[in-house]
Amino acid sequence: MRGRPTFLFIAAVLLATVAGAQTSISLPPDGENQHATVTQYLGLVKVTIDYHSPKVHNPRGGEDRRGKIYGTLVPYGPQKTLGFGTCTECPWRAGANENTTFTTSNDVLIEGQPLPAGAYGLSMIPGQDEWTIIFSKNSTSWGSFFYDPADDALRVNVKPAKSEYHEYLTFEFPERKLDRATALMRWEDLQVPFTISVSNIANLYIDKIRNELKNAQGFGWQNYNAAARYALTNKDPKDALEWAKTASGIAFPGQVNFTTLITLADAQAANNMEADAAKNREKALTMGEPGEMHQYGRQLLQQGKKQEALSVFQL
Repeated sequence: MRGRPTFLFIAAVLLATVAGAQTSISLPPDGENQHATVTQYLGLVKVTIDYHSPKVHNPRGGEDRRGKIYGTLVPYGPQKTLGFGTCTECPWRAGANENTTFTTSNDVLIEGQPLPAGAYGLSMIPGQDEWTIIFSKNSTSWGSFFYDPADDALRVNVKPAKSEYHEYLTFEFPERKLDRATALMRWEDLQVPFTISVSNIANLYIDKIRNELKNAQGFGWQNYNAAARYALTNKDPKDALEWAKTASGIAFPGQVNFTTLITLADAQAANNMEADAAKNREKALTMGEPGEMHQYGRQLLQQGKKQEALSVFQL
């Protein structure tokens, strides 16, 4: 009799193993809802939307559902039940099959509202004139069946707009800049936009540069000089001065030349060290090649320093 409980336990484990194996085989997507992923970089920030893409024509029979998507197939407003799960205020999963997810590598702003770095379930509540976009801290559940408003990280309201026809639901980023982009969900004749922006893009680059200069990138004066120029452009005089000193130093990896001394002078001026700046600028002008002097004069003109530019051109 002692062997019977052991036998039953082993049998149960084997059955569970078989059942698990049955759920893990690879089959075509249900209803032709193809898996899709779109990624956009905002500078150093990586944003990814992962979703399954339904089509307007019914995959079971080919019925053209154009004009019957919103308000019918995708009802307006939250649904009280989906016939399964625990959801009682159910949004649309903004796709098909598994949960649509939104992942960002860094903190961002969605429609001007903060969203911390992380992975989120992306759901929507459609409306005729306004849509609610939901970023849920639950990114792993299937669809919206177990959606809970208590898991919301952020909700924003946006205005839908007409779009050229899209047979398949698609997410894309049609408008992009270094620190912002507009994401669009497009399906049938409608598009739903939401903005994504990064408020501290220069700080992210400064932090990355600082780490890179501790590696192989820090073995030459050129990168220190470029780092100092970037810091100056982005109102970081402290780091600019530190990097300019290294670039123009006698010790490795520094080199005293026209370029590094001009950068050092500009960094000193940005730190209210005018006497030191004037001294190093004067020294640099004795070392410059004709091409370097001409380029520097043009830079001064672009900065509105006409008299200083004229002095350089006359040397």
